[in-house]
Amino acid sequence: MSETRDVILSTIRQSLRRGPIYGEARAALEERIRSHPRHLIPSRAGQPPAALIDLFIAKARAASTSVVEVSDRGEIPQAVMDYLANENLPARLVQAPGLHDLDWAAAPTVEVRMGAAEKADEASLSKGLAGVAETGTLLLVSGPENPTTLNFVPPTHLVVLFRNDVVPAYEDAWDLLRVNGTNPRSANFITGPSRTGDIEQKIQIGVHGPLRLHLILVGR
Repeated sequence: MSETRDVILSTIRQSLRRGPIYGEARAALEERIRSHPRHLIPSRAGQPPAALIDLFIAKARAASTSVVEVSDRGEIPQAVMDYLANENLPARLVQAPGLHDLDWAAAPTVEVRMGAAEKADEASLSKGLAGVAETGTLLLVSGPENPTTLNFVPPTHLVVLFRNDVVPAYEDAWDLLRVNGTNPRSANFITGPSRTGDIEQKIQIGVHGPLRLHLILVGR
């Protein structure tokens, strides 16, 4: 553990009027961290794979995520072009480098830039690591192939997710992250477009992030 982290944790313990943890309490804490125990999981997450996909789509739409299904990755550019046109949005976006192999010849009217999102960008396209069926939530992890700014800066966020990456519950999403061996700086669980009820107790969309969340679900 670094010296800086030691100082931070020590300050937190002092504010809580607690000292370092020793003995059985420390052993129990370390075992909990090591074993990743699963918590109570809703029964709706225990369905067969086909039913889980239906549940995931229904929950995503209930959270104001629009969803379109395509057969393979070759159909992604056309799906993007159609969505932008249907929403009367500019035909341009910033794309995650991890999707560099998409053939945009199928969507010649779309202007594509690859990299991190900037303030002037109006739409982004990123790749989801997992979809959580129990709540219709997307898991996106940061890194050079999938900059986090794509998730929050542009008002329109499009996400590519493969059907095989839809999992029953949050615990399964974390397991997938561990199996992949990635150690991202951030992992974002996103359920629908940004919203808040802080302003006069009324739901406001797009205050802290995108106004629109559109999912392109790939595979049959």
